[in-house]
This record gives sequence, C-alpha cells and structure tokens, in this order.
Amino acid sequence: PPLPAPSAMLTKSTILLGSLGAAAAFAPGAMLPATARRAPATSTKMQLWDNGKSQGTGVTAIPFAGRPDTPAFDGTWVGDTGFDPLCISGNLDMKFLREAELKHCRVAMLATAGAIVQDVASFPGAKSILGDAKMTALHDVAVEKGSMGQMLFWIGGFELIGGAALLQMCTDDSITRAPGDYGFDPLGLGKGEGRGRMELAEIKNGRLAMIAIGGIIHHYLITGKGPIELITG
Repeated sequence: PPLPAPSAMLTKSTILLGSLGAAAAFAPGAMLPATARRAPATSTKMQLWDNGKSQGTGVTAIPFAGRPDTPAFDGTWVGDTGFDPLCISGNLDMKFLREAELKHCRVAMLATAGAIVQDVASFPGAKSILGDAKMTALHDVAVEKGSMGQMLFWIGGFELIGGAALLQMCTDDSITRAPGDYGFDPLGLGKGEGRGRMELAEIKNGRLAMIAIGGIIHHYLITGKGPIELITG
C-alpha cells in the first residue's frame, strides 16, 4: 500500500512538543548538582523485595559501568535497575523526572491499547466521521474535522493544572505528594500491602509501552498497517 502522508500539522506539533519538553527539562528549580558514578555492583538480583518498594542498590543494568551515584539510585525508587548511562538523574530533580516518566508511561499504555483496538473494533459513530483512518492518518482526519482541536484544548488544560502541581511539588518541601500520584484510584488497586508491587508493575509496563508505541507508529509509517493487521498480514 502507498505510504501515508502525515500533514504539516503533525510535523509542526511534533517539533513544538519536542521543544517544550526540552525547555521544561531545564526549567529553574529542577536542577541539581551533577554527581559521579558508583563502582560496579556484583549482585544481579531482580527487584521485588520489601513488597516491591525497595529495589536494592545491587541491581545494575550495565555491569561494567556501575550504578550512577545520584539520589535516584539510593535503592528506594520503584523501578530502579541502575540504568542511567548519561547521569541525567544527577542534573535534574528526581521528583520531576519520575513524574515525567510516569506521565509518559500512562500515555504510552493508553496509546498502545488504542492502536491495537483500532484494528479490531470501532466506537459507534466514529466511523461515520473518521472513516477507516488509523494512527497518523487518523490524526490528519481529526485535524480536518476539528476533533483534534477539542482534544488539544482539554489536554492542554489538564497539562496546565498538572504543570502547576509539579512546580509546587519540586519547589515546596512541605508538599508530600508522591510524583505521579493524582489521587485517582477508583478501584482501590493502590491500597493495602500490594501497593509496592502495583507501582512496580505500572512503571515496567509503561516503559515497555513506550517502546511498543514507538515501534507501532514506525511500522505504520513504513507499511500503512496497524499492529494486528501487520501481524496477520
């Protein structure tokens, strides 16, 4: 099939979002002094002790490089695998980094699920407005129909609120909110003794989803097929 032609709007949006992300990363109040790296650890144990909350300082993703000697790798942050080859966590507030990672994880998990659902089902009424478009082609149709403008408005509003909460958390030591915790847990999955394991599951699945959605989009740009359609031929 012919290659899909993403609109200029998609390109401009990508450049703009990338620029905003880079600028936000170096915003005042997010900077911390850079630090060195610890000596290589010998343990290869995977993390789930202490109910998944404490990852342990013996986990090292790159054995010959050792663990970065930064606050992010003190053994208490969920999902700590000792991986930070550029020592980014030594230059930025770890609360800022963790909140950004969790937000990207959650968006990626939703995006991956949505990309899969597009190949097997459609919501009532959506096909009459958006047709059979999917992935980047769906973006272009949504821009043309005006749907994307509505989503941009509401998501932008949530981002403004979330950005204010993030700034407050990073600059006010009296704020006890954990990064990524917005108090939204209608099913109560984060309560009780299993919270640590659920936190670990969220961040590991989220990291996998970020890789997955990147692959799904690139496959679509090359083949014009969604993930299920690509697998089934």
